[in-house]
Amino acid sequence: MSAPAWALELVERVCADAGVAPPRLVWRTRRTEHSTGVARRHAGTIVVRAGVDPLDVRLTLLHELAHWLTPLPARRGRRRTPHHGRDFYRVAYALYRRHGLTDADALRLEAARYPSSLRHAVALGIAGADALLAERRERLRARPRRRWRILVPEHPVRLERDGRWTVCAVCRQRVVGANLARMRRARRPIHHVLMTWAEPVEEASA
Repeated sequence: MSAPAWALELVERVCADAGVAPPRLVWRTRRTEHSTGVARRHAGTIVVRAGVDPLDVRLTLLHELAHWLTPLPARRGRRRTPHHGRDFYRVAYALYRRHGLTDADALRLEAARYPSSLRHAVALGIAGADALLAERRERLRARPRRRWRILVPEHPVRLERDGRWTVCAVCRQRVVGANLARMRRARRPIHHVLMTWAEPVEEASA
């Protein structure tokens, strides 16, 4: 479907302010509250799947525009700087504030997707971020402890295709990215164990 007029106008305005060529906006809808999106520089597009919450839709589009404007992560040795790192959030929070979102709404919606955004927001001096980060850390500390259990015992990984994915033929776990490249280069079989969460362990009362 065609993108709404407000979204097309927002893309044009943001890119004009930054002095960059705008992407082609691909618009889809979904029947959930939250939206999703992806910026595809190689294709010159931003794709948004718009949910029913209009504020979340706006933040999602601005989030992808922040990716469009932020320089590609540089390599540091063999690693790239984080995709959602400090440089990205410096651009993103400025866009949120400039284009209709309060700091409180931006923090709430962004942290629901990427909790690590709160740490960057604190460093960037976004009002209210320190309190939300402290609240999240306290909530994590209060959670019942969990135990791991072995789902599939240690075994050599045998790679095979499963549709578009490469998986381990023994445990059916997907193997992607650097792990896939490492396993393909390996001269000897690589072993792994498939783990899963057991039930939470409640603290014994004194």
